[in-house]
Amino acid sequence: MAIELKNQAVAAIPASGPARGAGPGMSLFGPRPPGSRDRMAFTEQLALLLETGMPLHTALHTMSNQAGSTPMRSIINDLAADIESGQRFATAISRHPALFSTTYVSLISAAEGSGFLPKVLEQLVAEDEKREELRKTVVSALTYPAFLIAFSLFVVLFVLVVVFPKFSAMFAKIHDQLPGTTLALMWCSEHLRDYWWEVSAVGLATGFLVYSWIRSPAGRATIDRLKLTLPGVRVIFIQLYITQSFRVLGLSLAHGVSISDALEVTRDVVDNQLFRGLLRRVEQSVREGGTIAAGFADVAYVPDLAREMVATAEVSGNLARVFSRVAAHYERDLSRRLVALSKMAEPVMLLVMGLIVGVIVSSLILPIFKLSRAVT
Repeated sequence: MAIELKNQAVAAIPASGPARGAGPGMSLFGPRPPGSRDRMAFTEQLALLLETGMPLHTALHTMSNQAGSTPMRSIINDLAADIESGQRFATAISRHPALFSTTYVSLISAAEGSGFLPKVLEQLVAEDEKREELRKTVVSALTYPAFLIAFSLFVVLFVLVVVFPKFSAMFAKIHDQLPGTTLALMWCSEHLRDYWWEVSAVGLATGFLVYSWIRSPAGRATIDRLKLTLPGVRVIFIQLYITQSFRVLGLSLAHGVSISDALEVTRDVVDNQLFRGLLRRVEQSVREGGTIAAGFADVAYVPDLAREMVATAEVSGNLARVFSRVAAHYERDLSRRLVALSKMAEPVMLLVMGLIVGVIVSSLILPIFKLSRAVT
């Protein structure tokens, strides 16, 4: 019966090649390195095989045979070799930090010591799926506004470079009677056509400088501060960071990771220096004998609900459960907020596009009316 279950599990493993969407895939520069989807597929397959009672090294060899000639197969082979040499699984995956985060390694280490590795692997898959779903929600909320902005810029450039030059000689006859918007657009059109390479060079240089500043420590610190303080945006990022950090804390504490170690690994999950600093202060407070609630106190970007529930959970001893419940609450609220923001952005962007088109059309039509009256 056990052998039959193992065979069914092996047959149920999806191929990790590009055809199934789980493999590393191809890019213009060759195979891309394994990413989150590959980690999800790896974790799900390994949990399925271990549940049947298959030894870890045997499961890894089985997965390697299923992987084909992909970069992921090389990683699985390395893991299998480390396991066969007597190393712990957590130690083996820690040698691939680009694929397995510190949180992933810590949870696997705790699971190995407690004997419930398949269960933790299943929960890691569930967390990756939630994270991917949240990422898709954010991307879908920003895609349509970004498209409208790009389309508006394209229309403006097309009119300035192609349309306006056809009317420049005609409008020169009534230059003193032209509206201010027409004069401004004609000036932009002339400079774009006559100095297009200078404009392109300035645009590229500006883009490079802005990109370099964003990548610099000062730029990252400024942007991270704006994310947590800018009206209209701060609520979204605060809920995002609360969801990410509390979910990992709940999962870690539920599987035997100490609170100080859980806070330490959680810092790698949040991509914001200020919020990482908050988690660092909370960790320091805990190591010095304080409470988590004391570390969250007097922090403007931590919601009152989160502070109150954490304080209550410390008294009742249900930190793991409360962290997970708070994360789920803010994840649902964040999804609703993003959907509402996306729906609100559509008419706003359409209104902006209408204003832009209206200004351009009026800048062309009004001078033509003046010319027609002058002729008659």
